This record gives sequence, C-alpha cells and structure tokens, in this order.
Amino acid sequence: MKIPDGRECKFFYADYYRGRNFEECRALSNPEDKKIWNSSFCKDCPLPDYLRNNSCENLVYSVFIHKFLFKNRIKVKAYCSKVHQPVRDPNVGCGHCHENATLGDY
Repeated sequence: MKIPDGRECKFFYADYYRGRNFEECRALSNPEDKKIWNSSFCKDCPLPDYLRNNSCENLVYSVFIHKFLFKNRIKVKAYCSKVHQPVRDPNVGCGHCHENATLGDY
C-alpha cells in the first residue's frame, strides 16, 4: 500500500472505507510505539526504501520509534536469518546470501 508521501510500503495499512480514518504501521512490534505512531512518521522512515532496494527474503527488520529530544523518528535494524548476523546496510544486505547468484543468459 502507498504511504502518504507516495512510496510503496507493505507494512503500512490504511482503511478509509465509508468515512473511517484508520492507519497503522504493521512493522512496529512494541505496543507503546503503536500508540505513539501516526502517518507523519512515514515521511522520514527508511523502511520503504530498504524494501525497494533489497528484496532478500532472509532479511528480518526490527522497527521501533527512537525518541529524540525534540522529535521522534522511526529506526530500522536489519538481521539476516540465513547467516545469523546483523546487517550493516539494509540497502545492500549481508553480502553472503547472494554471493553465488549468477546473471541470466542473454
């Protein structure tokens, strides 16, 4: 589903049917974060870009709201379930999952 700024995110859910105005981020796991969240957090969220840049099925994302002094922001941590290690750059991946991948014959 498209988030308010136009990017695609599979974790954003909205229901506007017959006057409803329900929006939620299904990537958040902490109930306290779900209470704080609103759609304005999507503007600065890196998760839609990570999902677009890397479609590895072994990446597991931990999404939470990081509380700063003046503004709360979405923070995303990635973990590779295949090699069991944290991923430094979720745009690229762990570097081990697709090292033997070959390009198709043209």
